[in-house]
Amino acid sequence: MPATVARKRTPEELLQQAQAEETYERRGKLKVFLGYASGVGKSFRMLDEGRRRYERGQDVVVGAIQPKTSPETDALLSKLKVIPLKNIDGVPVMDLVAILARHPAVCLVDGMAYDNPPGSKNPSRWQDVEEMLEAGISVISSVNIQYIDELRDRVEKITHKSVKQTVPLSFLHSADEVVIVDAPPEMCMTRAGDGQNGDEVSSEAQKLSELREIALLLAADVVDRQLEAYLQRNGITQTFGAQERILVCVTPRANAAAMIESGRRNAERFHGDLTVAYVSQPEISADDQAALERNLAIARDAQAHVELLDGEDPIDTILDFARERGITQIFVGHSAREKWWERLTGTPLDRLIRGANDIDVRVFPH
Repeated sequence: MPATVARKRTPEELLQQAQAEETYERRGKLKVFLGYASGVGKSFRMLDEGRRRYERGQDVVVGAIQPKTSPETDALLSKLKVIPLKNIDGVPVMDLVAILARHPAVCLVDGMAYDNPPGSKNPSRWQDVEEMLEAGISVISSVNIQYIDELRDRVEKITHKSVKQTVPLSFLHSADEVVIVDAPPEMCMTRAGDGQNGDEVSSEAQKLSELREIALLLAADVVDRQLEAYLQRNGITQTFGAQERILVCVTPRANAAAMIESGRRNAERFHGDLTVAYVSQPEISADDQAALERNLAIARDAQAHVELLDGEDPIDTILDFARERGITQIFVGHSAREKWWERLTGTPLDRLIRGANDIDVRVFPH
């Protein structure tokens, strides 16, 4: 095997690397607690992180906190130094000038998406945070995905709630660390859930699942960008290939739009491949054929590879195809209506999961 000779960097490349490293070391570090639903505990996690750092000897202050706080949050605030808010035309705002003059090691900033009133140094609070970072102050903050500008419309379609104050996605991409504040779905359900019927509870759970997926993809994207920045600072060239191969299995009754959209987002996010497949069935009705064609049209619009599979046993056919193509994730639809004999013999989904081995299987109810 021939030896690989490393190319010497030019003086200009070495200068750029040194400048990038100097800027990175001088700038404060940004840590964001990211939530995908109200009530998951972002503010508490942020303050608890500040408490732990303060107890380890770091100079930590609280720059801003939400107006309404819980007793648990108040208990944490009592252990930390708080920079008082200032009033501009009767509106309480974070005192950026006082924080910059105090120059703590770490500042805790809640409600990063708030807009500042006219007369403030910066139009939005996230810009205040940016100024602190540039001054070498590390910031721990929190935000919900609905307040991220580029995600706002997508989240609004899920939650049917609109917001006006936002943070640009590019600012989240600059974070040094993003932590998803996760919680069991039942903790995120509304108090009215006790009066909801089964369909309403299922719909709420599906919404939370979609919001959680958006948050996970965003956090993973930040990690990717951190890696790219590290490679760039250190003059390392890296080529990434397709990491994920996603197979979406559709039927006439499957919730194909949601499955394919989720698969498309995952494929784009992980620089992967998206395939949509249908296992041919004999004697399909005209209505089912029309529904199938609509589902396959959605797949083509999403630029997915479309495959029509033939086989006597649909599960074996899907698994054989997945192994042949090196599929890493299988998306399938599943009805909650279980037939009596399936309680004894197991459902087709059970067989698929058992046979998938190291292939991840994600189930979409329909």
